[in-house]
Amino acid sequence: MAIIDTFIKKAQEANGKIVLPEGHDPRVVIAANKIIEENVAEVVVLGTPEEIAESCKQAGITEQKFTALDHTTSDLLTSYSEKFCEIRKRKNMTMDKALTYMQDRIFFGSMMVKKGDADGMVAGSIASTGDMLRASFSVIGTAEGIKTGSSCFVMDLATPAPSGDTTIVYADCAVNPDPDAEQLVDIAFATAHTTKALLGVQPKIAFLSFSTKNSAQHATLDKVKEATKLAIARIEETGADIVIDGELQADSAIVPSVAAKKCPDSPLKGSANIIIFPDLNSGNICYKLTERLAGAKAYGPILQGLAKPVNDLSRGCSSDDIFGVVAITICQSLG
Repeated sequence: MAIIDTFIKKAQEANGKIVLPEGHDPRVVIAANKIIEENVAEVVVLGTPEEIAESCKQAGITEQKFTALDHTTSDLLTSYSEKFCEIRKRKNMTMDKALTYMQDRIFFGSMMVKKGDADGMVAGSIASTGDMLRASFSVIGTAEGIKTGSSCFVMDLATPAPSGDTTIVYADCAVNPDPDAEQLVDIAFATAHTTKALLGVQPKIAFLSFSTKNSAQHATLDKVKEATKLAIARIEETGADIVIDGELQADSAIVPSVAAKKCPDSPLKGSANIIIFPDLNSGNICYKLTERLAGAKAYGPILQGLAKPVNDLSRGCSSDDIFGVVAITICQSLG
């Protein structure tokens, strides 16, 4: 069974609620109807009546099965604006300014999630990633103990890894260009949370580099070594059920026989199921190579580190892509 089918089944059992803010996109209303038809989640699509009618017309939808909500005239605008003033009081937010923000579909959708009126949000088929991140971090904020938002890709492998894993999670491959040591730790713990929520397995995290346990010395390795120390300290402090090691070369992280030679004392024993890359260059390059050369399916980027789940779409996405990301988002809400 493909991993996405597992996510869909898990979402179907969750009875969650998702908000899709971009009701002016025909792909979104097609996905919304399919989500309802397959009992993946309850759906609220944001848009004016005119926008929803036009999208359904372009999509060839004659029976609208999802709930539509006009974010520009909703009765929720006042309470949402008041909440945004509270959140942004240090920024001297006024009700007039807050109302303008809340009439923006991405900010309104983010506030639905913040207030618990939806379990998660999926957008970005039209909105830019920058717009998505600004709204999400301004309204929802980061999870407790996390200061850095990040992303991950769930790599559904065509053939099992040497450790036997059929799925490995890569991070960060889409958000942070050059994270420092503390940010790498946040990325690692956020990815651990995502992995538990989606896959239900113990997170086994490797901080990657071009060196295994001081086999090389270079300034670029220092932050990976420091991140490993900080992460281990956080585990000891919090009691998190996570295994972490670094700095490790890729083969030492995922090949048990290599780990036995290069780092026999590593607690991972070559069985990492989460890979933390030292920077965005390496992460983005590696996930694309794994996808294109090794035939893996890459699900993501999955945003993480937020207090509640929000996911960004590619502007070239299909309605089926939206459907799949919604299932993932519902699964994240269970973590």
